[in-house]
Amino acid sequence: MKLASLKDGRDGRLVVVSRDLAWCAGAEAIAPTLQAALDDWERCEPLLKGLAESLEHGAVPRLRFHEHEAMSPLPRAYQWADGSAYVNHVQLVRRARGAEMPESFWTDPLMYQGGSDAFLGPRDPIPLADPAWGCDLEAEVAVITGDVPQGADRQAALAAIRLVMLVNDVSLRNLIPGELAKSFGFFQSKPASAFSPVAVTPDELGGAWKDGKLSGAMLVELNGADFGRPDAGVDMTFDFGTLIAHAARTRALCAGSIVGSGTVSNRDPDGGPGKPIAEGGLGYCCIAEMRTVETLLNGEAKTPFLAPGDTVRIEMRGPDRHSIFGAIEQQVVAAP
Repeated sequence: MKLASLKDGRDGRLVVVSRDLAWCAGAEAIAPTLQAALDDWERCEPLLKGLAESLEHGAVPRLRFHEHEAMSPLPRAYQWADGSAYVNHVQLVRRARGAEMPESFWTDPLMYQGGSDAFLGPRDPIPLADPAWGCDLEAEVAVITGDVPQGADRQAALAAIRLVMLVNDVSLRNLIPGELAKSFGFFQSKPASAFSPVAVTPDELGGAWKDGKLSGAMLVELNGADFGRPDAGVDMTFDFGTLIAHAARTRALCAGSIVGSGTVSNRDPDGGPGKPIAEGGLGYCCIAEMRTVETLLNGEAKTPFLAPGDTVRIEMRGPDRHSIFGAIEQQVVAAP
């Protein structure tokens, strides 16, 4: 089952979307918004699945689904907690700013709590007030949970996953060192993120979803050129069950909580940092990682961070080459 929120007020209007993303059907008779459906999932899920099947068979009124009319599936959420499941990425980015990585990072997940009061839509521009802030894209996988009790173990956490989606977790790289130096975490360096047009139930993903990991190439384009295609199921140190259980260690998570994977990152087959696509590698899901590799290999970073006019596209395709979640397509614009 695939769900989306069409533009309508702050929280959107819930629709089910066909598997090929061509059609949608209104779900307001079941739940007006995705959050309302998550709050009453035991009742709503079978009804929504029935509507989705009817849509596939053309048995209900339908409308063309246009991705540019979609908000993020949850336009605002009770919680957005982003992990760093791809420790290779953490190691590289820390190396770039001269910070050692403790061994515990391989066994205990990193996680920060981001702003969730207003997400960007998948086709909304990225507002940037100052290019000197070092604006970066971060292509990630994210899940939406149901209620998760405090102290839930990994299996209970996996069972609480309701939906899977993609995210562009925008970062302001040049603000991060100053914030972390205060030993109080991210805030100004993490502006609004954008999520894929469609959120998908794990069962819909078939064999691509296994043991709390999503396999498949994360396709990233920067200004229309291939930038990255690492596999989201490879080099993921912590699966989503582990990440959710980590978040719920000392607090319960309410239905509608979003947990992110952190930037997808693959090592090179020789065990070293990944190579750019132009050099036969799988590329990257953020500019910071490419800049780090450039610095390690050439002594300096050459790829600039995002500036007004730059465009970003993030997508994942299935074996049939059809888009699974729809595409995040954003242009950086000068903030008013």
